[in-house]
Amino acid sequence: MADGPREGARRLDQPRAARGLGNLVRLDPDTIGRLAEGIARFLGTGRFLAIQTMIVVVWIALNVFAVQLRWDPYPFILLNLAFSTQAAYAAPLILLAQNRQTDRDRVQAEEDRARAASTRADTEYLARELASLRVAVGELATRDFIRGELQRAIGGDEGDAAAAAAERKKKQKKKREAAAAAAAARSGSSSTADRRPPRRREEPLS
Repeated sequence: MADGPREGARRLDQPRAARGLGNLVRLDPDTIGRLAEGIARFLGTGRFLAIQTMIVVVWIALNVFAVQLRWDPYPFILLNLAFSTQAAYAAPLILLAQNRQTDRDRVQAEEDRARAASTRADTEYLARELASLRVAVGELATRDFIRGELQRAIGGDEGDAAAAAAERKKKQKKKREAAAAAAAARSGSSSTADRRPPRRREEPLS
């Protein structure tokens, strides 16, 4: 019994090498895809339709009327073979072009989705920032509010000063009135004393 696997034996833990024509002929998928798109784009134009129509008309005319140049007599088997070959190649090329277009559309859709998600996130962020700014501005004192408070404070100080001045004037008026009343009282008492008749001297009784 051998201790290890034989040399050249295939191991199950290693991938098997690719075989066939795919390993011998390596084609660039992008190059084939671009070629397929170009052919499919040309097949879908009016120019291709006009060229093909002219070729078919000339082919049939020469093979019907030019007996010496006839190479594909009726029923035009060679022409049918050409059309069959064209259809056999045109269908896979069109499908390949459609697959590439589908891949591009999927990539574009993913990019649009990512761009839309980024735009939505930016919009939500800006909305939150705008809301916070509105709250902050609402808490700040506006210019009109400050002007009103200053005018109210200045008006209150002026009112207090006017009230104090009026109170002082009232006190001074009361003092003047009291002084005038006292002066009038003193002058009245002095005039009464002056007008009082002199006492008669009492004569002694004899």
